[in-house]
Amino acid sequence: MELRLQLTLAILKPHLVSNPFAVKEIRQLLLKNQFNVIKWKKHRISMEEASKFYEEHKKKFFYNRLVTFVTSGPSEMYILAKINAINDWRRLMGPTKVFKAQFEAPNTIRGTFGLSDTRNATHGSDSDESAKREISILFPDFNYDLWFKMEEESFRMEKVDFIENEFVHKKRLLIN
Repeated sequence: MELRLQLTLAILKPHLVSNPFAVKEIRQLLLKNQFNVIKWKKHRISMEEASKFYEEHKKKFFYNRLVTFVTSGPSEMYILAKINAINDWRRLMGPTKVFKAQFEAPNTIRGTFGLSDTRNATHGSDSDESAKREISILFPDFNYDLWFKMEEESFRMEKVDFIENEFVHKKRLLIN
């Protein structure tokens, strides 16, 4: 049985997006690690999106700080696909706690670009269920289930092309 691809949501947070060199480095890291970029956008997350996105943290002490930060400027968000996408993206990000990342995994994204636990540079889904929920909030026009039905096999079989000027992979059109 062939493994299906997995989708994950990756977010580059506002302080990181304000540094074009960091964004370029992370994009190169995505390609080097063979992620397929299904969709991406630069978008300032609204307070409504942030409160829905971080709903599970509403009663935690850091909630206001987190929501205020993530809405403070544009973020870049990506829908990424590959086998084991969630774990592979989380490995590249490194530990959530920046202090831990800087000492235990200094070559990770958070170890390199993280500033604090709130300004930890990136976000990544932690499960298939989270990915589906988070993608639906930030990419409301993306149909998660339809992608698996109509696109996943082409991506898994590497029948895709990378469109550099759009920074996205697209299903190869077969012309007879």
